[in-house]
Amino acid sequence: MAHGPRFRVKFRRQREGKTDYRYRLRQLKSEKPRAVVRITNRRVLVSLQSFDPAGDRVIAQAESPELVPLGFPESSLTSTPAAYLTGYLAGLRLSALGSKEAVLDAGVLRPSKGGRILGALQGLLDAGIDVPHSKEGLPPKERLGGAHLKTPLPHPLEQFREKVSSTLVAGGAKAPRAPSSGAAPRPGAPA
Repeated sequence: MAHGPRFRVKFRRQREGKTDYRYRLRQLKSEKPRAVVRITNRRVLVSLQSFDPAGDRVIAQAESPELVPLGFPESSLTSTPAAYLTGYLAGLRLSALGSKEAVLDAGVLRPSKGGRILGALQGLLDAGIDVPHSKEGLPPKERLGGAHLKTPLPHPLEQFREKVSSTLVAGGAKAPRAPSSGAAPRPGAPA
């Protein structure tokens, strides 16, 4: 370990490998909402966030478990088709609020060609959100349709897209989830 009076300790989140502050600063300088894509072992999360000095504000969000009531199989909530539909749903919610552009934030993960993160990006693009990207890494239509899965989807991808669109139109733009009852509200947050 380094010693001496000139040694600078890195921020905790940087030491833990959770945040790349140079990458985050480049995104914040764009002054566009960030399309945050996170993939866990059980779900895909896509949220569109804007910067606020008190803490990032969630403008619109979608999670893959929201697809289950539409007939999407619960066993593949982390698949590429689930990532695509989750990105599509988040993009429709952002469009309903009047915003049409964002920048992709994949966190410390680096998107792989045809992978789930780029599947969520394709969903955002198909929902009409303008996100700077390269066309070469996006997943092909067969992969988005679930042709690579062991158990195929019960319906074609287009049918799920129509269900997502009709659900959003029928229910209106869904507001972001409120903080849990144990969390204290942020200063200056609306009541």
